[in-house]
Amino acid sequence: MSEQSKNGINRRRFIAGSAAASGTLMLGGIAPAFARGDSKRPGTPYGVASGDVTQGEAILWSSSDAPAQMWVDISYHQDFRKHITLQGPNALAETGFSSKLAINDLAPGQKVFYRVRYQSLEDWQSWGEPVVGSFNTPPAVASNIRFLWSGDTAGQGWGINEEWGGMRIYETMRQTAPDFFIHCGDTIYADGPLKEEVTLKNGEVWNNIVTPEKAKVAETLQEFRGNFAYNLIDKNVRAFNNEVPMIVQWDDHETVNNWYPAEVLNDERYQNEQSVALLSARARRAFFEMNPIRSSAADPQRIYRKFHYGPLLDVFTHRHAQLSC
Repeated sequence: MSEQSKNGINRRRFIAGSAAASGTLMLGGIAPAFARGDSKRPGTPYGVASGDVTQGEAILWSSSDAPAQMWVDISYHQDFRKHITLQGPNALAETGFSSKLAINDLAPGQKVFYRVRYQSLEDWQSWGEPVVGSFNTPPAVASNIRFLWSGDTAGQGWGINEEWGGMRIYETMRQTAPDFFIHCGDTIYADGPLKEEVTLKNGEVWNNIVTPEKAKVAETLQEFRGNFAYNLIDKNVRAFNNEVPMIVQWDDHETVNNWYPAEVLNDERYQNEQSVALLSARARRAFFEMNPIRSSAADPQRIYRKFHYGPLLDVFTHRHAQLSC
């Protein structure tokens, strides 16, 4: 079979990896939307995201709101006039309806466009609307690289205030057009529930959006997932994720402040679970489900890792954040 597809793209440039899912290659455009009842059309409430971009490789992430099959178009053209379609994994309740696809053999120094769509598993002819994202691949030669780093999202009682414009820092970061973003941890505050109103020193009131999962400390797997989903409600975060790939690690607040594995909590807020070992296991599972992070086949629980980003830069995440904080 020829290496060149009928779409004009070298087939070897886009091969689905096995770390997140085994992708099935299909030539041509994504299947058309046959809307047999809008109630069966899967949505994509939290947008798309890319991450762990290194030499020739990337992880693509998204989430449905119902059982659905993930499909991804990939192209070097913004209008997708030449592209291939990859079949991703099923988005099921067992993963909080999230799904990830590993792709590899990407060309260096390119902007890659991808388009995610879900096909209903309850009605095979019902398709959701596509959501488009993009990312840059590392350069093959010495080049300028722009990246951002930060941490601590929605902490200390400050959540999404739509009257203030939401998490505007993400829009400010997006406008700098970085090649990637390093989230240094505290991606959520699982131990930091939000109040609907916070009175400021000047008497003004800060109004938080509060979901059921953010109204209390996280104890169940669904509550940890809900903490990650909360950040994705924000339009600024979703727009940022659409354009900027991330390298993400965790710190302590993904579980609870300054925790260690053998700890048993003496905190009246934790009515259903006091074992930090169990809480951290649920937190880690939600962390992997809700982020575009690559899983190691040899060590599926490993969070620390290394990235080679062109000839001038290697990025290491912190090994000591692996077990406790």
